[in-house]
Amino acid sequence: MTNIVILTGNIGNDAETTTTAGGIMITNLSVATSYPLFADGKIVRDEDGRARLVTDWHRVVAFDNKHAQKCVKGMKVLVIGRNKTNKWQDRDGNDRYTTEVIVKSIEHLAWPKRQNEDIDPDDLDDEIPE
Repeated sequence: MTNIVILTGNIGNDAETTTTAGGIMITNLSVATSYPLFADGKIVRDEDGRARLVTDWHRVVAFDNKHAQKCVKGMKVLVIGRNKTNKWQDRDGNDRYTTEVIVKSIEHLAWPKRQNEDIDPDDLDDEIPE
């Protein structure tokens, strides 16, 4: 059996990295993925004709991964890893489960647009230096 997870989505908030006593860096991320909403076998559309989307949030954990540490809110990423489900008990003694994606690799696909950043195509330098 193989446990492989591949996600392409957007980072929900800036990466949070802590270091264990043994020096291992652990980075926690939240990644949002979306897919079209279906009803009666058809895609549900809004009044403008665009597909309505359903968003899932994924807990993502990376160990000693510098790419994960550089993730910022709004960044589009590709995550490859595996699912890991943890069992724990709440204050009332009830069993609870949390599923995380343990990162094998993460790639930055696109940086978020900075606030107040308007790019004028005429300002771009298309010349290739010699």
